[in-house]
Amino acid sequence: MIEGINEVEVTRFLETHVPVLAPPVQYSLIAGGHSNLTYRCEDSAGNAYVLRRPPLGHVLQSAHDMSREHKIIHALKDSAVPVPDNFGLCQDESVNDSDFYLMSFVDGLVLNNSNDAEKVPDGERRSISEHVVEILCQLHAIDPDEVGLGDLGRKEAYLERQFKRWTTQWEASKTHEIPEMEESCRILKERMPEQIGATIVHGDYRLGNMIVGDGEVKAILDWELCTLGDPLADVGYILNNWVSREEVPELGESDQAPTAAGGFFSRDEVISIYENKTGRDLSGINYYRAFSHWRLAAIGQGVYKRYLVGAMGENRDVDLDRQKENVSVRARSALQLLSS
Repeated sequence: MIEGINEVEVTRFLETHVPVLAPPVQYSLIAGGHSNLTYRCEDSAGNAYVLRRPPLGHVLQSAHDMSREHKIIHALKDSAVPVPDNFGLCQDESVNDSDFYLMSFVDGLVLNNSNDAEKVPDGERRSISEHVVEILCQLHAIDPDEVGLGDLGRKEAYLERQFKRWTTQWEASKTHEIPEMEESCRILKERMPEQIGATIVHGDYRLGNMIVGDGEVKAILDWELCTLGDPLADVGYILNNWVSREEVPELGESDQAPTAAGGFFSRDEVISIYENKTGRDLSGINYYRAFSHWRLAAIGQGVYKRYLVGAMGENRDVDLDRQKENVSVRARSALQLLSS
């Protein structure tokens, strides 16, 4: 038995939604999930599928809406944005105690850190970089109404909505005081820019949420934070994760950004390509970078508390002290960008 999977009932669901399934099915937890849980499902013929479900225990329901993720992936299946094939959504909690959905397993690498990125041939790193930026431009060019996502959220007042949501998350998950978090929140509200245009916003757009291979991005994953709103939020977020080799004096730590391995586009190149392809002005992007750090601090605090109370399952090798410190680091980074 694997925690979070009712093998008998889930296999029965798979049999009704995957005509070529060859039971029995072996289930295993895919490493790296800090929010919704992701499982590999492999049948006796070696065919693999992926199941996504919320964390175990009590969580904020709006942050773990499986039907929302399922809807987004289904809507983008014919677009220029690569996503896995979709095999169905289960909302009958008698099957597995919570909603879940099933999608295809896409073979390739997930670059969670610089060690993972070292596996990518040097000659493929720049082409992957270009594809990452191109897909973001293509995502932001999609008309949400045309693909059935016009009701995904309000198009206007994105930053205001995000502040309300993540302030609520912060207050619900707070276990200790972080003065930089409160000060960043105050300044960000005071300096909030006017939103220009509205697009689909991924909300967690980074190499760690992509499958890459053969010099390209094969699939964009983890749409749980996707909504409608200000596209510059996605840009600020990926720029924070686009760390150069020069910014990291000593490589080798497992949590360093993939781009720190070297050979990827510079941050300025990312900005230039995005500006040229979309026509959007990124001169005020540091505000969005600060906002991204602040939002991630709120999200990280929620993750920290879930681990603290055991809602993410047992036998997880997680350094809680480090997780706690990462929240403070994010809050300090936000304040530094706002002060520069």
